[in-house]
Amino acid sequence: MSQHSHLSFAFGVLGNISSFVCFLAPLPTFYRVCKKKSTEGFQSIPYVAALFSAMLWLFYAYIKTGETLLITINAFGCVIETVYLAIYVTYCPKKIRMFTLRMIVLMNFVGFGTIAVLTYVLAKEEEGRIKILGWICVVFATSVFAAPLSIIRVVIRTKSVEFLPFPLSLLLLISAVMWLLYGLSLRDIYVTLPNVVGLTFGIVQITLYLIYRKSTPVNDEKLPEHKGDVAMSNEIESAVPANGTSDEKKIEASVDTEIVRKKEEAEEEHDDEEKKEEKREVKNEKEKIDVSKSGCEV
Repeated sequence: MSQHSHLSFAFGVLGNISSFVCFLAPLPTFYRVCKKKSTEGFQSIPYVAALFSAMLWLFYAYIKTGETLLITINAFGCVIETVYLAIYVTYCPKKIRMFTLRMIVLMNFVGFGTIAVLTYVLAKEEEGRIKILGWICVVFATSVFAAPLSIIRVVIRTKSVEFLPFPLSLLLLISAVMWLLYGLSLRDIYVTLPNVVGLTFGIVQITLYLIYRKSTPVNDEKLPEHKGDVAMSNEIESAVPANGTSDEKKIEASVDTEIVRKKEEAEEEHDDEEKKEEKREVKNEKEKIDVSKSGCEV
């Protein structure tokens, strides 16, 4: 082997190892699903997308000769993501099961089949097929790597790293670095480009974690309680007569107190709705992030 081949092999092996660990990251989730016999609201889209990604890269490695290291990790990816989806379909509600099966058929059979046919129809030579499939892989892999954009927004808004697990973020960063170096050593632009994006977002996530890891964001659940304390304080102050003797002022103070109390209650209800809406947004963003946890791009 030349020095060039030694480098690419070393980076490829390290990339296989890091991606292997990434593919195993959802195991605790599916262990819990099997134990409780319920998907507990988890979405299947991240795993359908991860299977589709592994299939694309496996096909790319098949067309491009000498890509054994891409074949090994993505073959494993196809197997493990299929297992995840089989478990999911077994324990999810009937309505969600039908939706998941439709997505699998649409993306992993119809979508992938269409790409495979067009690759062979539009290009007769290996080089042309590599270009077509390579750019498809780049676009899809880049979109998957961009998934953390949503969690980045949540972290900045909430000043909390609750939804930004450091070990997984670090592992994804290492995986992106290894595959980036692998692509550079082989001068493979289709492997290199998406991992440049992955490296960039990985650095951003690690930086945000270091910035906000010691932050103590305001607890939303306590906000109404504090407002209630303020309202009670205002009510007590309003109930105290100005000179302590005038009955008229006592009545006036009582009326003012009632007005203040109702106003505070209205504000509290409005704020509670805002907090609930914000929590719903955070939950939705967290579900989007799962697409980056279900496997590592190469």
